[in-house]
Amino acid sequence: MDDLRNTINGCQVEPVNGRWLDNIEPATGALLGRVPDSDADDVQLAWEAAAAASEDWSMSGGHARSEHLHRLADAVEANLEELARLESIDNGKPISLARSVDIPRAVANLRFFAEAALADRTEEFLTGDRARNLVHRDPVGVVGLISPWNLPLYLLTWKIGPALAAGNTAVAKPSELTPVTAARLGELSVEAGLPPGVLNIVHGPGAGAGEAIVAHPGIPAISFTGGTVTGGRIAEQAGPLFKKLSLELGGKNPNILFEDADLEAALATSLRSSFANQGQICLCGSRILVHESIQERVIDALVEGARGLRIGDPLEDRTQQGALVSSAHRDKVHACVQRAREEGGEVRCGGAPPTTLPERCADGFFYEPTVITGLSMDAVTNREEIFGPVVTITPFETEEEAVAMANATDYGLSATVWTTCEERAARVAGAIDAGTVWVNCWLLRDLRVPFGGVKHSGVGREGGEEAMHFFTEAKTVCTAQGTTS
Repeated sequence: MDDLRNTINGCQVEPVNGRWLDNIEPATGALLGRVPDSDADDVQLAWEAAAAASEDWSMSGGHARSEHLHRLADAVEANLEELARLESIDNGKPISLARSVDIPRAVANLRFFAEAALADRTEEFLTGDRARNLVHRDPVGVVGLISPWNLPLYLLTWKIGPALAAGNTAVAKPSELTPVTAARLGELSVEAGLPPGVLNIVHGPGAGAGEAIVAHPGIPAISFTGGTVTGGRIAEQAGPLFKKLSLELGGKNPNILFEDADLEAALATSLRSSFANQGQICLCGSRILVHESIQERVIDALVEGARGLRIGDPLEDRTQQGALVSSAHRDKVHACVQRAREEGGEVRCGGAPPTTLPERCADGFFYEPTVITGLSMDAVTNREEIFGPVVTITPFETEEEAVAMANATDYGLSATVWTTCEERAARVAGAIDAGTVWVNCWLLRDLRVPFGGVKHSGVGREGGEEAMHFFTEAKTVCTAQGTTS
C-alpha cells in the first residue's frame, strides 16, 4: 500500500512535520506502508478548514446535508469489496466479517443519519396564555471525532454521520493502528463531492494528533470511543475547557445463562459473543455466568466450539478467527491469561498463540480462543477488560447471586440474559447495571436506540436522537404572548 495522507480542506496532504509511522499488517507482521505522525500543526490546519466551511455547511439545510451523506454512503457501498479487503488487511479481522458486517454497517450509519438530517427538531411549549417557547437545536460548530482500531470504518462513520447531519464540520482522528479505510473514506468524501473542509481526517497517535484535537480551543465537543484509561485522560483535559464530551469506553460484559435457557441458541450465540472479531469488540460477553445445574454442559460445548473455530489467513473466506491488531496487544492478552493461571484459573482450551498457521501468516499476531474456569468474581481476570479471545465461565446458584456477580465490576456497558421466563428476564435486566441488556440475543442493534454505558464504561449516549442532541446545542427563545405580530 502507498503512504497514507491526511484529508484536509478536500486535499490529500502529508504531515507538516514530515514524520511518519509504520503501518504493520497484523496477519503477517509485514510493513504495509506509512501513516502520518501528525501533531498540533496538522490539527490546526484541519480546524482552520473546518471553521471556514462551518457557516456554509450549517446554513445549507437538512436536505442538502442529507444528499451529501447519501452520496458518501453510495461511494462506500460502491467500493464495498475493496474496503472490506483493506479492513481485513489493516485490522487482521476475517474478510468475511468485514464484508458482511463492518462495511455494510458503515453504509447503514451514513444512510441512517442522512435521513435524520431531514427532521425538524424545533419544539414548542406554551406557558399558558403568557408566553410561547421555541426550542431550537443549533450545530455546535467544529467537532472532534476520535475512533478506535477494532471496528475502524464502522465506528468512524457512527460519529461522522450525526456530526455532519446536525450541521457541524469535523476534525476526525482514526486509530493510527488501523488508518487505511479512514484514509480511503477521506478520498471517497472528496470524490463524492463533500464540500472542502466539512470532513477533515488527521492521522496520528493519541499523544500527538489526539491530544491536539482535545485541547484545541476552537473544538467545543469531543466524541471518543476507546479505552477507559484514555477516556479518563480526555475527560481530565477537556473538563477545565468546558467541552461537551461523549465517551464510549470499555466493557467487562456478563453473559448469564439460566437453567431454563434455550441452550442450543444460547451456546451458539455465546460462542459468537465470546470470540467474534477475536474478542476485540467492547460488547463481547467475556464473563459467562452459568447456573450450576448446566455448568458442565456449557463448559464442554464452549470448549468444543472454541477448538473448532478456524484460525487462519484473514483474507481466506473460510477463516473464522483472524489476527489480533498488534504484537503488543497479543502480548497483553497472553499476559492476562498467564495472570489468570496465577490466580488459580484453569485454562480449558487455548491460552497461547497457535502453533500451526499458513506460511504467509507465520509471523502474524494470532491467539487461540481461550476458555478459563475456576476463578472467583474477585479475580483481576474477572474484573479488568482483556479485549481479546478470552472468556471465563463461573457458576451461580440463585438469580440474586447471578445479578450480584454481573454487577461485580467497574464497567457497565452491556449484558446478555438467557432465560425462557419473561418475568425473570424483566427482573434481571432491570437489576443489571448496564447501558444495554440483550435478552435471548446478542448484538442485535437498532440504530434508533441510545447506546453507551454506565460506571467506567463511559459518559453520554450515541445513536439516534441521542447523537443528534449531542452534536447540537439547545437554545430556548421565550416570547411573551401578544408582543409580536
